[in-house]
Amino acid sequence: MKIAIINGPNLNLLGKREPDVYGNQSFEDYFETLKKVFPSIEFYYYQSNVEGELINEIQKVGFDYDGIVLNPGGYTHTSVALGDAIAAIKARVIEVHISNVHAREDFRKLSHISGKSVGSIFGLGLKGYELAVKWFIDNA
Repeated sequence: MKIAIINGPNLNLLGKREPDVYGNQSFEDYFETLKKVFPSIEFYYYQSNVEGELINEIQKVGFDYDGIVLNPGGYTHTSVALGDAIAAIKARVIEVHISNVHAREDFRKLSHISGKSVGSIFGLGLKGYELAVKWFIDNA
């Protein structure tokens, strides 16, 4: 099984950025742990702070991978184009957010991603990525 993990803006700062909200671990360190937890999964990881690059990556892997775990960061609330990219591909997408976006500012309650995804995971920290991968395994 091939699963792509795509992270959006500012997620390259995990471990440094607002540790009270996002924790102290970098995503790269967590990604190594995730690969050990799921040794049979072929993982691919990509992160960008640029909306168009995220769209290009979704289109690139969206026809060859079994699933995409997507944390679009702040683009969740602003990018119709990311939602359109998800609708255009074959791979199923699970939206993941480390923080509970519904417990934060009102503007974070709008998602252009949720309606195009098979599911969404909010507020469970980095564990949300693991839960998304488990869903793909259970629903292959």
